[in-house]
Amino acid sequence: MSVQEAYGRKDTRMLLQDTMQSSGDVIDPAAWLRETDIVSYDFPYAANLIAESFADWRGLAVPPFAESWDWGLLDFEGKWIEPLDSGAGSIREEGWDAQWAEAAGLSLLSGEANAAPEQKNGQAVYLLTLPVFTRGQREIFALLACSMTAVEYEQGGKNTAEAMAMHFQTCFYRRFEHVFVSDLAGVYQHAERESIRRSLLFQIVQRMHDNIDVDAVLTEVIESIAAMYPGARLELFMSQDHRSTHPQVKPLPLLWDSDDVCARAFKDGRVALHAGREDSQHVEVGLPLGGKQGVYGVFHMIMDKPVFSEVDLRFLSMVADTAGTAFENAKLYERSNQLIRELRMSNEMTQRLNQSLRLGDIFQYAFEELLEMFAADYCCILHMNEEKGGLEAIACNHLPLRNELIEVGQGLGGNVYTTGEPIILSDYLNTPGPSSKLMDATCSQSLIATPLNVGGEVRGAIMLAHREPYFFSYDSFRLLQAMAGHIGLAVGNARLHAEVRFLANRDSLTGLYARHYLDEEIKERQTSDFCGSLIVVDIDQFKTVNDTYGHQKGDKILKQVSEIVKSSIRQGDIAARWGGEELAVYLPQLGVQQAFYVAERIRKRVMGETEPRVTVSCGIAEWSWTDERVSVESLFYRADMALYEAKNNGRNQVVIDTKKVDSTAKNPLA
Repeated sequence: MSVQEAYGRKDTRMLLQDTMQSSGDVIDPAAWLRETDIVSYDFPYAANLIAESFADWRGLAVPPFAESWDWGLLDFEGKWIEPLDSGAGSIREEGWDAQWAEAAGLSLLSGEANAAPEQKNGQAVYLLTLPVFTRGQREIFALLACSMTAVEYEQGGKNTAEAMAMHFQTCFYRRFEHVFVSDLAGVYQHAERESIRRSLLFQIVQRMHDNIDVDAVLTEVIESIAAMYPGARLELFMSQDHRSTHPQVKPLPLLWDSDDVCARAFKDGRVALHAGREDSQHVEVGLPLGGKQGVYGVFHMIMDKPVFSEVDLRFLSMVADTAGTAFENAKLYERSNQLIRELRMSNEMTQRLNQSLRLGDIFQYAFEELLEMFAADYCCILHMNEEKGGLEAIACNHLPLRNELIEVGQGLGGNVYTTGEPIILSDYLNTPGPSSKLMDATCSQSLIATPLNVGGEVRGAIMLAHREPYFFSYDSFRLLQAMAGHIGLAVGNARLHAEVRFLANRDSLTGLYARHYLDEEIKERQTSDFCGSLIVVDIDQFKTVNDTYGHQKGDKILKQVSEIVKSSIRQGDIAARWGGEELAVYLPQLGVQQAFYVAERIRKRVMGETEPRVTVSCGIAEWSWTDERVSVESLFYRADMALYEAKNNGRNQVVIDTKKVDSTAKNPLA
């Protein structure tokens, strides 16, 4: 029975103050104990204590003449209290419940013993109910029920029963005082242990909060718990956000049984306890290591049952809570320094990326910076190449994979590109899913990868790998996604610049190069090539076409001729709109003889493939390294003169410049 049940609603200190005499008087140390009592508020909770006292009383010596009496026990409401020994139950076997209830009611009302005559097996008996009073207020907290023969009753049985009831009261208060003192001693011992534990907890808290290093905090809490419980086995499972070299700190398992104490503690954020079977000598405890922002790990303890108590559980909970707060503070300090470093590196990376508008330079610089920023072993940047029809490894420090083409949707990189979702892997070999050429070729275990978005469209993927498992944290995972955004923005700017440059160098109607681009290219080629030819193509009587069919039809004819020209030349040749209905084609490192065949092919295709049918005239001029310096203007002038000659000779023909070659070369087919 607890102190509250035994002692009711009084407070020990108040009782001591009530019973102690004024200062200067002699104080009996045990006086306060003799004044302890139960009150009416305690009666509903005192049934067990009364029953235990009744068992004690029944076990004591009984006068010889009272050995045949049957005894029972009723509570303060006149209801039977179940006895603790089988022999005490015979008093209720006579079917006298109504009589006992009536007698108990009279005793409760009068406060005196009540005797009711009855018949048992033809013999007169008496049913007695004897009140048992409290010390102070003399309130009835129990009734003793006794049955005896009429002869025994008349020979003084009632007085003897009343004396025995007073003896029962003494037995009750002896047990009551024993329980009360035992509970007080337990409270004192508990308070003393709590004082020691709190003192130790204060020292632990002080040492932990003096540290702003994450590993130092973890080491301190592990050593403190080990010092308090030297026989306990202790491990700390941490999430991927923190890696430690401490032998008792291990990574959080990916798979746990649902009833595992560590799994319950980590998921619920509360202490989990598993005592095992009754014959088990150990108890298993899971203590979450968490703060205001979440749970970072879980302590796993196994200790002997005899040395473990509820007080230990509360103490360990406080240590774990304190450790979680200290760990979080140290982690936030570490994270703030890391954020400063990341912001600085991000700023530098963004500035460097924006300094270049060439895609190759951007990818190369991003590749170098990512390797340094994340301390990764390998980096691979995949970029979509529409011409080759796959993802090209445009930057990779594993040379066999550089420029490797990966099919869309194949491998981890292709999966990231297809789904547009980033991934993080901590143990590649033991994780089911798509394979990866990068991970297999480099024997890597950890991976973080994110799609490369350019202008809202996925254009590739960035992959970082490391040989060690559980190397990358979720902070690194999020940082890579942020860096991919900066890289994608730089790539988008470079592509936009290239597109603007492309549009500036192209004719909007035909899609051919503009004349200024052709001029620049010829000048550039003349510094490195040994020869080249220029073909000037003019649509015959184009004004008549416009006048007959309209300008829209004329534009369509011009587009048809332009497409024929583009499809009739090599990939390295340059076709441009020279002006109006005139087109120009530069053929690097080809002489006039080869250029003539090209021009003739164009002329014949135009005559047979245009609708409405038109014809073209062509003029050809060349330069070579043996000539004196030939300017672009003079080359165009000579080709234009040859075209003029073709026009004057009846149109729909090809003429070669005669100032440089023999007149028989005007028509190599002649």
